[in-house]
Amino acid sequence: MIDALYRLLAGKYADDPRRARGRCGAAVGVIGIFANMLLFVVKFIAGALVGSIAVQADGINNLSDAGSSVISLISFKISEKPADRDHPFGHARIEYVASMIVSFIIMLIGFELLRESINKILHPTETTVFSYVSVIVLSVSVLVKLLLGLVNRGIGKKINSEVVKATATDCFSDALATGAVLVSTFVMKFSGFDTDGYMGVIVAVIIMIAGIKILAETKDHILGDAPDEDTVKAIREIISRYPEALGVHDMYIHNYGVGHAIASFHVEVNGADDIYHTHDVIDNMEKQIAAELSIICTIHMDPIVTDDERTSALRSAVIEKIKEIDDRLNIHDFRFVEGDTHTNLIFDIVAPFELKLENKKVIELAEQKVREISNTYFCVICIDRE
Repeated sequence: MIDALYRLLAGKYADDPRRARGRCGAAVGVIGIFANMLLFVVKFIAGALVGSIAVQADGINNLSDAGSSVISLISFKISEKPADRDHPFGHARIEYVASMIVSFIIMLIGFELLRESINKILHPTETTVFSYVSVIVLSVSVLVKLLLGLVNRGIGKKINSEVVKATATDCFSDALATGAVLVSTFVMKFSGFDTDGYMGVIVAVIIMIAGIKILAETKDHILGDAPDEDTVKAIREIISRYPEALGVHDMYIHNYGVGHAIASFHVEVNGADDIYHTHDVIDNMEKQIAAELSIICTIHMDPIVTDDERTSALRSAVIEKIKEIDDRLNIHDFRFVEGDTHTNLIFDIVAPFELKLENKKVIELAEQKVREISNTYFCVICIDRE
């Protein structure tokens, strides 16, 4: 169903992912604006007629959703702008900014609703009137919000858009909040207890939690989060096709928005091979990664010794000692410089972020372990966090 909807919204650009993405994002934005504006008008009028602050507040929340859809629509237009001198990596990250603005709007609406609801609980004025009109309005609203949520979630995943995914989360929280208001109207009818203010508090909390969740997800993208495992695996799979590649480390992937990623990493190669041939292989890796994954990458070539038995044996001995500190540790770029009185072992230690030891402590322990092999060994160590 989502694939069919995607093709319908993308139209003639269905087979052009970049253009289809912008068209789909704009389409769901327009749909959201009209649907939420209609729900706002109907709910606000119905809430005023029956004197329900919860129904009116739910309608105001729809008005904020319409504003969020406008922001989403604008962000897609800006994100499609090509790179320029001031923004050499393009404008795709504007979607993250838009998602953050949406989260602030949602939290603001939730706070205002919370304040009004608490005020009604502390200072009740008039009892809310039960009305089947409001029941019908709320029931239709729940269905519309669930449908909008499913559409935004499906399209958001299809085009990998954070702002559309955020809109989907907001839609589902709205459906839950409206459902809570709907339940309260029946509680009031059959118990006689006016739950409007209390239900308004519940709705406000649900809305604010949704805003906080969106903010938490968005700030990771803006701060710079770890690349997803599928991307890392895909890069390693391409590199593994080349027999000249003996190892990969120091991988960094910078995300400048969907379809705008830049990567850099080191590939270990045989130092005895012809440098021009190896350079050509590295160039082919970069081109293939760009063609298959749309990631622009720069690969650093690390020549290593592969045919010296002593180097291989000493490297293995050092790895064994390092793993006594923590089995998750590993090394790369190993080499040694031998002198008359001592030998310098030069290498990098790869440590996971989960390892609580400070870098200085890891180096200290590594030096102690290496000295157990021979007290003439001195280490020159760099720490790489995965």
